[in-house]
Amino acid sequence: MSQGWNASDIPDQSGRTAVVTGANSGIGLVTARELARRGARVILACRSETRGREAEELIRREVPGAEAEFVRLDLADLSSVREFASGLRAERLDLLINNAGVMALPYGTTADGFETQFGVNHLGHFALTGLLIPRLLATPGARVVSVSSGLHAIANIDIDDLNSERDYRRWVAYGRSKTANLLFVHELARRLDAVGSRLVAAAAHPGYASTNLQTAGVRMEGRKGAERVVELGNRLFAQPAEAGALPTLQAATAPGILPDSFTGPAFLGWRGAPGPSRRTKWTTNDRAGELLWTASEQLTGVTYEGLDTLGSPAGDGV
Repeated sequence: MSQGWNASDIPDQSGRTAVVTGANSGIGLVTARELARRGARVILACRSETRGREAEELIRREVPGAEAEFVRLDLADLSSVREFASGLRAERLDLLINNAGVMALPYGTTADGFETQFGVNHLGHFALTGLLIPRLLATPGARVVSVSSGLHAIANIDIDDLNSERDYRRWVAYGRSKTANLLFVHELARRLDAVGSRLVAAAAHPGYASTNLQTAGVRMEGRKGAERVVELGNRLFAQPAEAGALPTLQAATAPGILPDSFTGPAFLGWRGAPGPSRRTKWTTNDRAGELLWTASEQLTGVTYEGLDTLGSPAGDGV
């Protein structure tokens, strides 16, 4: 384990409830397990019931007495997002970890017709957070942590082509979706501040961590050679998922985490102990955040109760 902040530094989470999307594998699974280890009740929000149940059992084996519960959530289907939010059995919600994501997939669309990476990585989580915002606002000390990527620097959003209909390039689309994650956090933090809420919206990224995220796209296309190259890169250069989850865990639990902060690995944003991470200027553009927020409301049909009265900021266009 790297020197510096690690899982043993997570404060006691007893009595707290956390929702972790994509908790069936990789960074999400580690995040859910470590929160449960510190006493949190953890909802494993996963698309696959088989993998979600397996993760639930794994956490219970590794953490005796853990409160871990699988609840199905498909971020590529807004009806599933609404069903999850309305059926969530929790009076309080202390942590929402928007972790699930897809990367560099061939072009496709969600159940609602959105480009898959933008739809899953941003719009699904935008809708989920909006539907859960009343519980988060009502819970003292609550936080929303969205998992972005250092690869957000590949591309800014195109507000006139959010679904990449004019020109789809898988890595550009991925970068745009991760920029959208950071712009969402920026705008959410700005709106929370405007109403005097102490709910913290923050972002994190894992650096280069070895998970199944990297191989999903090439596997979908049956590119065996490319899949082997990616797997080799993971073995040689990536840090394990246990280390990749630390920025998320720090952003979710450490004292003093600031709104709109971005936590990642200390060494070149790639690996090592978590700490403040660099981000592009376009992810803190008020005008871009407002435009993306408005578009996201229109696309998902979800508005944020109590946070929808903020006026449009002045600023340059996107």
